[in-house]
Amino acid sequence: MKMKGADILIECLKRENIGVIFGYPGGSVLPIFDSLYDAGLKFVLTRHEQAAAHAADGYARATGRPGVCLATSGPGATNLTTGLATAYMDSIPVVAITGQVKTSLIGNDAFQEADVTGITRSITKHNYLVKDVKDLALIIREAFWIASTGRPGPVLVDIPVDVQQQECEFVWPEQVCIRSYRPTLFGHPGQVKKAAKMISSARRPLIYAGGGVITSGAHNELRELAEKINAPVTWTLMGIGGFPATHKLSLGMLGMHGTAYANHAIMESDLIIAVGARFDDRVTGRIDVFAPSAKIIHIDIDPASISKNVKVDIPMVGDARNVLGQLLEELKSCPDTGEWLKTLDGWKKKYPMVYKESGRIKPQYVIEQIDAASKGKALISTEVGQNQMWAAQWYKYDYPRTFISSGGLGTMGFGFPAAMGVKVAYPERIVFDIAGDGSIQMNIQELATCVSNKINVKIAILNNGYLGMVRQWQELFYKRRYSHTALLNPDFVKLAKSYGAEGIRVTKKEEVRPAIEKAIEIDNVVMIDFRIEPEENVFPMVPAGEAINRMIGGMA
Repeated sequence: MKMKGADILIECLKRENIGVIFGYPGGSVLPIFDSLYDAGLKFVLTRHEQAAAHAADGYARATGRPGVCLATSGPGATNLTTGLATAYMDSIPVVAITGQVKTSLIGNDAFQEADVTGITRSITKHNYLVKDVKDLALIIREAFWIASTGRPGPVLVDIPVDVQQQECEFVWPEQVCIRSYRPTLFGHPGQVKKAAKMISSARRPLIYAGGGVITSGAHNELRELAEKINAPVTWTLMGIGGFPATHKLSLGMLGMHGTAYANHAIMESDLIIAVGARFDDRVTGRIDVFAPSAKIIHIDIDPASISKNVKVDIPMVGDARNVLGQLLEELKSCPDTGEWLKTLDGWKKKYPMVYKESGRIKPQYVIEQIDAASKGKALISTEVGQNQMWAAQWYKYDYPRTFISSGGLGTMGFGFPAAMGVKVAYPERIVFDIAGDGSIQMNIQELATCVSNKINVKIAILNNGYLGMVRQWQELFYKRRYSHTALLNPDFVKLAKSYGAEGIRVTKKEEVRPAIEKAIEIDNVVMIDFRIEPEENVFPMVPAGEAINRMIGGMA
């Protein structure tokens, strides 16, 4: 039976078991929206295309399945780019579908035309311009395959409006075979043997876990390895939840705002077992003095990430879960780490994570109370800046896919629409967006999306009246010359209520816990405006260009 291109697209999405699409209509996608009218697929109308991309991203991070966003040509498509770049930097599977002007008009500067495949080439894992409706089903199949396999990432499919209207026989490709794309899934047996031997002879081993642990579902294998060799575990921002924060071998997050003991540990270790991490500059600090005595085993599915920033001794290309399984089978003897763990316990006592109490509300306290009130079971998304770092430091994440945050790109405005995607995926779970008063305003219009769709996320604004992280740098490195970082904010409570949401203002410490508990109980979107200490800083902190163990602060 012949089908229109728009109908073929919808049928393909159904066969990919897509649960929801986030997007915004426009002229070049009208045939698709007409097909959506009675297709039975859940569609969430966001108020901005950037929010649609972030919501699809949040859905994907929380579920492990590809998120889908849909936008029209020209400005609709270009509004997706920040979200696509965010997903690309963090290896998140997103499929973006955009409309395009008629094929006969491409290149003629037609109304709402943009070279979307050209614009997004560097921020997508792959992209397509569909020129023939006969290719559409295969392209959609390939798009989801590429987005979700190997090192995941966003894939964009640009569909001209006339292709959406053309007809052809629908043929569903059961198998996908792309000769130039065959990810390596298992580690080389010889490298596995070498790694096992190196681990057995180590005295100060350290497991350094990144987002690849969560992507591959390797958290159980990671924990088994850590307990088998009795080695401490530290993680990146993207690796949060890949190892239980409350485990006795946990060192917390490392890096620019990581724990002091994690940073000292990686610098003093004699073996680093890096799993699904890319040795980002926020982790390594000054790279020429990073971990001077350590041998490095690096497990990653992306061969281009190995030895890219730091030269490694044993590269192991493959899916983290598979390779860790191979390593566990190969390990015949384990290192003696008794003295090493005693040293780490000493550092934990010497450099504890603490903050100084004052008469004002401390943001760290707010995070602790969200953790306590939700019994550690909330799904947390964040914006970017101080709010993000406090959320990473002070909530105890024991499970994967419970911390949703923009890591590589550091996208302000990410957290709220990402929280929408998370809540759509898990409507029965408590979902908090921990936000700053600056970043929340970048996509605050999505209050309308949440209220109209009953996406009852809870928004905790850590309101200090500043662009907090920029102000912190100005305080520490620019002699407190606060150039354009003070904010004139709206009344967030009134703003929330104007959209039909609930608003709560908190100005005293004793009001914090009751406000959080009230927000959790309310069957509606709730925005809590926490008036926190205006010049509170995130510590510890490694200044830019310093070695990772050269931290300033330690107590806010």
